Amino acid sequence: MTDLLKIGPYEFKSRLLLGTGKFTSLDIQADAVRASEAEVLTFAIRRLPIDNPEAPNFLETLDLRKFRLLPNTAGAYTVDEAVRIARLAKASGLCDMIKVEVIGDPRTLLPDPVGTLEATKILVEEGFIVLPYTSDDPILARKLQEAGAAAVMPGASPIGSGQGIVNPGNLRFIIEEAKVPIIVDAGIGGPADAALAMELGADGVLLNTAVAGAANPALMAEAFKLAVEAGRKGFLAGRIPKKRYASASSPVEGMIE
Repeated sequence: MTDLLKIGPYEFKSRLLLGTGKFTSLDIQADAVRASEAEVLTFAIRRLPIDNPEAPNFLETLDLRKFRLLPNTAGAYTVDEAVRIARLAKASGLCDMIKVEVIGDPRTLLPDPVGTLEATKILVEEGFIVLPYTSDDPILARKLQEAGAAAVMPGASPIGSGQGIVNPGNLRFIIEEAKVPIIVDAGIGGPADAALAMELGADGVLLNTAVAGAANPALMAEAFKLAVEAGRKGFLAGRIPKKRYASASSPVEGMIE
């Protein structure tokens, strides 16, 4: 059985989406990307050296035929900023997908729910394939889907915090009501966090800092690849329910006295 992640018109074998920022060198970044086997790479369009073609550019180190690029609007604090950055990304011809980020607070970097919803509506109307980064609010996740988001990306915890999933209950609510893919984004610290997200029923995981900040980014990228695969298989297989008391592994019926 082929188990594909479907976002808008696109299909992917890998359910691990990888961010490309924070790596200490382009070589280390390229090694991590290869080890992850991710097919979707996200990056801040504002960090590309558009005005300086001589500056290092990670796009030049990878065979872009193997990836679907997902530019994001990182750094936007208003709807207008997010929409302008998205239009710049589309004009560059990089991709028709956009990860919408409208930050509401500079200290926590938590998303602005009103701004995120408004920017999503505008960009959907303009024909973008929109993947909004949002909080773990089930109501907002539903409204983003109703606005036409191709996928919804709730954070596990604050960006780059490594806290993992702080509110699994809310993620379950979002996943249970979802009509589009739910991709857990932000706050993932280790492979166990990614596996848990997938076991909860998430359709994918997007991460960056947990790989880029690891002592061995390529090895950590591989670990996350395996964790996402294991979590997905565990979800599809159907885990046993948790019980308060023990349950014998071997049936007692028919045993010789």
